[in-house]
Amino acid sequence: MSIQNSVNQVIQGDCVQVLKTLPGASVDLVVTDPPYFVRYKDRSGRSIANDSDPGSILGAFDDLYRVLKPNTFCVSFYGWTAIDAFFAAWKRAGFKAVGHMVWHKGYASRRGILNARHEQAYLLAKGQPHPPVRALDDVLPWEYSGNRVHPTEKAVSILKPLIQTFSMPGALVLDPFAGSGSTLVATALCGRDYLGIELEEKYIEHARRRLAGVERARRRYAA
Repeated sequence: MSIQNSVNQVIQGDCVQVLKTLPGASVDLVVTDPPYFVRYKDRSGRSIANDSDPGSILGAFDDLYRVLKPNTFCVSFYGWTAIDAFFAAWKRAGFKAVGHMVWHKGYASRRGILNARHEQAYLLAKGQPHPPVRALDDVLPWEYSGNRVHPTEKAVSILKPLIQTFSMPGALVLDPFAGSGSTLVATALCGRDYLGIELEEKYIEHARRRLAGVERARRRYAA
């Protein structure tokens, strides 16, 4: 698949398979939020596809490493209960962990032995990327998206600083677990190109509507 034909598109499919069709060294940044492998269900009973077996999707990181250009970053959210599986996949692919970020929530998203009041992501490197011009804090404020469309939807506001910090304007940003499109919307708002891959059609349709809205707003602003 030509990368030019995929720019600013949302592709439906299993990312483990779709990624194999993309050319190597063609992407400038990966920002993604894979399943956490906790068999998650929200209060309304919504669940996440492929949320039970790490072996079913973590092999995608082999091709994520391949499609990234040399000396670039990958930001991956993760579930701490499956950290051994995540780290094994990242290391096998060739990534090196160079940072860790935590978003502090003003509420507890789950109560048990501890109150769950944070989200987390690792900053992974392919090669030796140059440090960003302005370093990002590794503890950041969280904004709740409302999860109106997707049960684990991230707010655009928490994703924009990642894209602005770890890529340059005009870069191509890939999210292989695109969900309802928050990373792609944040990418477009930051003046970068995007490529999303998502398994479930209902989320793709919503992501495309969101992105069309961003494009309409851009045209109005340009006029």
